[in-house]
Amino acid sequence: MSKVIAIFGAGKGLSASVARRFARENFRVALVARTKERLDALVAELTAEGIEAVGFTADLSKPHDVPAVVDAVRDRFGRIDVVEYGPINGEMAFTPAARLDAATLEKGSPLLLLTPVEVARAVLPEWTERGDGAFLMTTGSTAGSPKPHASGVGPLMAAARNWLFSLNGELAASGIYAGTLSIGAFIARSAMAELAAANLAENGPIGTAPMVDPDELAEQYWDMYTKRDRVEQLYPQA
Repeated sequence: MSKVIAIFGAGKGLSASVARRFARENFRVALVARTKERLDALVAELTAEGIEAVGFTADLSKPHDVPAVVDAVRDRFGRIDVVEYGPINGEMAFTPAARLDAATLEKGSPLLLLTPVEVARAVLPEWTERGDGAFLMTTGSTAGSPKPHASGVGPLMAAARNWLFSLNGELAASGIYAGTLSIGAFIARSAMAELAAANLAENGPIGTAPMVDPDELAEQYWDMYTKRDRVEQLYPQA
């Protein structure tokens, strides 16, 4: 039975490239996202390319719904071997630290921190039994390198990064890998690039960042998954 990658927060940018990269290695693809119309369009696009892809509609800001989503993916494919987690929505944006409040952190914490923890909890029994599995998490470079005017999502991603490092340290010996791709760039063809551009126009510059091809990022993920020799990959390299 061929392996399965479940992509949480599927969209037209990085997620699509990750789906294609893993599908080249005979992975089947489960795509999880909130908006059914966009999800259906992505599934249709990948299916037309000969990729076995199925969409699952879910609101990832609701951590308690995670077990049902994971069960649905397993019911359809029979297994989950890799998780890629990297959702972002139009309600999320950088916030200057001086203007950050508890309500903003509380609103973003389910999607960026609580739900990935629940996804890992849901797949770990299967991976532990099999002695193999990989949890790949996309974060921004501000998770590890804070910048003025770029707070808000940064502290939440930093907390998730902290958890992921601990998770890998605890599970690597049992064959389970956890790694994060920390991106200091705008991702072409993604809603994230559009969101960042709009936010910069409102809040002023937070520094320059290049535009990167999501296919290159997907290649980075494949290298991390196969080699499993680092918990974090920075891109572009500082």
